[in-house]
Amino acid sequence: MLEILDDRLNVRSTVICSQLPVDTWHAYLGEPTLADAILDRLVHHSHRIELKTEGESLRKTLPPSPPASPSATASAKRRT
Repeated sequence: MLEILDDRLNVRSTVICSQLPVDTWHAYLGEPTLADAILDRLVHHSHRIELKTEGESLRKTLPPSPPASPSATASAKRRT
């Protein structure tokens, strides 16, 4: 993980998704020196988005999307 982050730092974007709360990442990664290095690279110029729900899946908490109309689906297929 450290090598991947090191190679991408200031060169490419990297998206990290986790179900673990950020405050537990250090303990989860184990080795303190390695964890510090990984977390330092992760937070460097980062944008953090935390989704909070009431213990339910986000999919269950959002209202269902309306179904696409047949004409919209057909026009989307013609454009591709």
